[in-house]
Amino acid sequence: PDGKLLRTFALSGRLQADAIWFDADEGDFDDLVWRRARFGFKAGLAGDWTLHLEGDFDLNESVGEWYDRLTDAYISWNPGAAIDLTLLKHSAGFTLDGATSSKKLLALERSNLTNNLWFTAEYFTGISLEGVIDESWSYKAGVFSTDGDDGFSSFDASWFALTSLGYDWADSLGLEKALVRLDYVYNERDPENNTRDFSNVVSLSSQWELGRWGIWTDLAAGKGYYGQSDLWGLSAVPFYHLSERLQLVLRYTLMESDEENGIRHGRYEGRIVGGRGNDYNEIYFGFNLYFYDHRLKWQTGLEYAKMEDDADDVGEFDGWGFSTGLRAYW
Repeated sequence: PDGKLLRTFALSGRLQADAIWFDADEGDFDDLVWRRARFGFKAGLAGDWTLHLEGDFDLNESVGEWYDRLTDAYISWNPGAAIDLTLLKHSAGFTLDGATSSKKLLALERSNLTNNLWFTAEYFTGISLEGVIDESWSYKAGVFSTDGDDGFSSFDASWFALTSLGYDWADSLGLEKALVRLDYVYNERDPENNTRDFSNVVSLSSQWELGRWGIWTDLAAGKGYYGQSDLWGLSAVPFYHLSERLQLVLRYTLMESDEENGIRHGRYEGRIVGGRGNDYNEIYFGFNLYFYDHRLKWQTGLEYAKMEDDADDVGEFDGWGFSTGLRAYW
């Protein structure tokens, strides 16, 4: 702890495995996959500095082709709760699920609202500052490069700015958590961007928890460009702890786009139909079994999704999906 340079050193990573079965009027899909596999380290340095290096590996590929990309590759300065300054490649989180690590999601996959509006590449080279003030106010502001480089940015595209402001009313309302957060993203357009084609994204999310009960919500919208329609949507995720280890989760997602073909399908729905639609509804019901909090858990969910496609060009979807998976991180 008194080292002049290195004070702590820990291996870091996550391993996630899924089994998926989807059946719809338009077709079916099933698979066994390694959903995520990441490995690296985090080192605590003198002077409140931290170095984090972690890579993404594709265990579904053959030997010799496992390495995919850098995820976390940054240095940060964190002298206290109010200041956390991060430089180089790190997560740019916004919207309810986009700002939640895949290690701590309540469902196996992020909502399709986040899938459409958030920048799913997630890790971008940039600079950000975040913190918590007086245990109630939270903030984040950052600027990131938008290119799709698997390592550090080569600055071949443009940039986006992320701002976030939140307040937790837990103390005044007598709750364990009552966080309301407003996220805003400005995305400078460029055909080489590795982001969704939205110039502006706004998300108003909340997290309410008391005892065994809780509900998380997200109301979000985006202004599209390059043929991407404007769209808006909402997501509500009530949950209940049957015990310390067993949790029930329900999620409802609604999305509408101003024009035809404005909404993407979810991850596995898109394996069945290749088009897009303009009106989307999904309901998910599942359970989470926590063996060691979020560090080791088993998640299972059943969902029903329906996409309307007024353009009638292979975007319609009406079907059920079942997925189950193990999640671990360290």
